[in-house]
Amino acid sequence: MMIDGTALVTGGSSGIGAAVADGLAAAGCRLVVLGRDRDRLDAVAGRTGARAVVADLCTADGLVRAAQVAADVDLLVNSAGLGWAGDLAAMAEPDIDALVALNLTAPMRLTRAALPGMRARGRGQLVYVSSIAAVGVSGESVYAATKAGLRAFADSVRLEVAGEGIGVTTVLPGAVRTPFFDHRGLPYDRRFPRQLDPADVASALLEALERNDPEVFVPRWLTVAARVRGAAPALFHHLSHRFGGA
Repeated sequence: MMIDGTALVTGGSSGIGAAVADGLAAAGCRLVVLGRDRDRLDAVAGRTGARAVVADLCTADGLVRAAQVAADVDLLVNSAGLGWAGDLAAMAEPDIDALVALNLTAPMRLTRAALPGMRARGRGQLVYVSSIAAVGVSGESVYAATKAGLRAFADSVRLEVAGEGIGVTTVLPGAVRTPFFDHRGLPYDRRFPRQLDPADVASALLEALERNDPEVFVPRWLTVAARVRGAAPALFHHLSHRFGGA
């Protein structure tokens, strides 16, 4: 499936979203970048020629504004995300609500808005940036749950639109060097696995789009974690306890 037409990238002001915007602009897409940080969003728009839309996807008004844009796009990249790390019992209820709203509810709502137009045109692409945390991570239970839910949502949508000319791709990256870790409560200080550059994730995402891959892990060796979890859950939980965590 070719990358063309009009694309909407959420979380487009920094990190993976900004790197994806750079790649899509280079591929010739008409681009809309959406985020909360006006200055960073304008910087991305300035170098990519994108239209910048400032919207907070955790709010009703922001969702309405974003859904209006999503209704007319050929490619929807759900890249906006929020993390939180620490003891679940210490997590405030508003933080739980914010993670569910941004990581899970927003992609659902935007997909719902984008599908009618894609179906009418007989073509479209939906992308969901999940996380390796979707297999379960100690200290990030709510975040992991939202990313696992996003993965399941993408799988279900893929089945629903089969044969309609609409591709659905899920990307599950490991730790990525982005402002994400500045806001989740704990820094990423593990030596392994090392943090990825956002451009590497964006490159893998764009390649997956061109091949119409249903799912891609970045780096690809992380696929092993998902396979071990399915084939040998006891071993997975042992290894996760030893090497996992925030």
